[in-house]
This record gives sequence, structure tokens and C-alpha cells, in this order.
Amino acid sequence: MLKSMGASLYVPSNHKALLEIADGEKLPQARSLIFCTEDSVSDRDLGFALFNLSVVLQNMRAEVAAERFVRVRNPEVMARVLAMPGVHKLTGFVIPKATSHNFEAYYRQVRDTDHMLMPTLETMEVFSEREMEAFRDLLQSPGVRNHILALRIGGNDLLALLGLRRPRNMTIYRTPLGPVIARLVTIFRPYGFMLTAPVFEHLDLPELLDQEVLEDIAYGMVGKTAIHPSQITPIEQHYKVKPQDLAAAHAILDENSPAVFKMHDSMCEVATHRAWAERTVAQSRLFGAHHPVNTIEREST
Repeated sequence: MLKSMGASLYVPSNHKALLEIADGEKLPQARSLIFCTEDSVSDRDLGFALFNLSVVLQNMRAEVAAERFVRVRNPEVMARVLAMPGVHKLTGFVIPKATSHNFEAYYRQVRDTDHMLMPTLETMEVFSEREMEAFRDLLQSPGVRNHILALRIGGNDLLALLGLRRPRNMTIYRTPLGPVIARLVTIFRPYGFMLTAPVFEHLDLPELLDQEVLEDIAYGMVGKTAIHPSQITPIEQHYKVKPQDLAAAHAILDENSPAVFKMHDSMCEVATHRAWAERTVAQSRLFGAHHPVNTIEREST
């Protein structure tokens, strides 16, 4: 199961340095790259963007640290990308405006490949609990589930449907999307589907970005889309595990620990906190911890 992705950086497919970015020569700190052929590319530039992408796929190195995805524009563009030499070097695809009604057009093209999919939830259907449950059931179908890496939440598109834009003085969780995101968490996460948080579009508000990422993590988001390289480090610093959390996680996973014990003035219950502990340890391996962890005495309750 996917534990954490951290920051996923959108890069327009017509970017002049796309090959250097794809190979990790430029922006080596990026652990997840999404080459975009949708919103970041105008209709008139699509032809060049796809040509540029084809050159990059053919020439980029196969083994790099970052996972690389293509955000396709529609099923037709996916077909064109899948026909490009070097497409096997991609981890997978981001599906825009994914619903239970259009998913099959994308899925059938990759069902016999190793490519993973990240459907983006950003249409009117997101506001319907019934539609989201139907989509979840579709994603759980035999064969389909193994191709789903995570679900992405398209915050700006959802706000646009409400005639709104993200304000500059509050996180997205303080907008009408807060309850929507909470409902998506309860619909998808209990069934093993991970979610990633929407973009933060204001590059000059680092304190608000920090606050929002903390709320992302509190809601169980495994990553956040970055729209600029300057956002990668501020996002991922919050995915570093706190020393007390890592110590508690190791204690919970220790087979010699009692079923319930007190640590750092909090109750730790092995049966109910095991999933959290496993995810915390895995996250520390990806992103590290803020400080070395000291051994702390455990007390049975």
C-alpha cells in the first residue's frame, strides 16, 4: 500500500528543460514529477507539447530516483502517449476529471501494462456521496484496484464549480471544500485508497502553506501537488516524522510491548494504533525524522 508521496511537482510538457528535469539533473529534490498535457498547456501548444514529451520519453534515463507520470488531457492523448517509444519508463498516468462514467476509456488502455493510475477528483460528481461511492466500487473491481496508486483532489476545479477562488487568508479546509475533502477521506481511505491534497496557488504565503500542509496530514493526505519547485521543500519538511511519534510507533510495533501503555503522556493501544505506527515508520524511511530519537520509558496503564 502507498504510504506517502510528499510533493508531486507539475511540469508542463512543453517545458524547455523537461528532459533535464525528467533525468533529475535539474530539480533533483523532486521525488514525484507529473508532466502535464492538460490545464498547463494551451490548445495551440498541445502539438508541440506532445512532440516535446515524445523526445523526452525516448531519451530520458530509465533509472532515476523520481517517479514520473503524465497527466493526459483525454483518452485520445493517452493513446498517443502510450504509442511513444520510452513510455515504459513512466510510472503511470494522472487522469483528469475522473468519474465512474469516463474511467473505462482510460483504464482499458493500461490494463495490460504495468502503469499505475492516479484519477483526479475534480468534477461535479465529487459533491455527490452516491457518485463517489459508485466510483470507489468501480475502482475496487478485479484488475482495476492493482492499477490505482492514489486519488488526487483537484481543489481549484472544485472551487470553480462553486464560483469561488481560494482565499489568501485561510487554508482550503476553511472553505466549502473542507467538508468535501473530509467526506472523500471517509469514503475512500477505509477501503485502502490514498488521497493527495490540492495545490496551494499562492507562492508568497509560506506561513499559510505550512498551516495547510499540517492540515493535509491531519486529514490523512499522503502528498500534495506542487506548482513550483520552491514548494517542494516546504511541503516535504512536514512529512518528516516527529521524534516522539517515531518513538511511539516503534514502541507500538514492538512485540514485547503491553497491549496498552502510556508514552509521552498519551495512551498507546497496540491493536488500534498499529496501522498508524506502520505508516509512521514507513514515512520516516522516506522523509526522515526531525531529530534523533531518544529511548523513552514506556509505562503500562
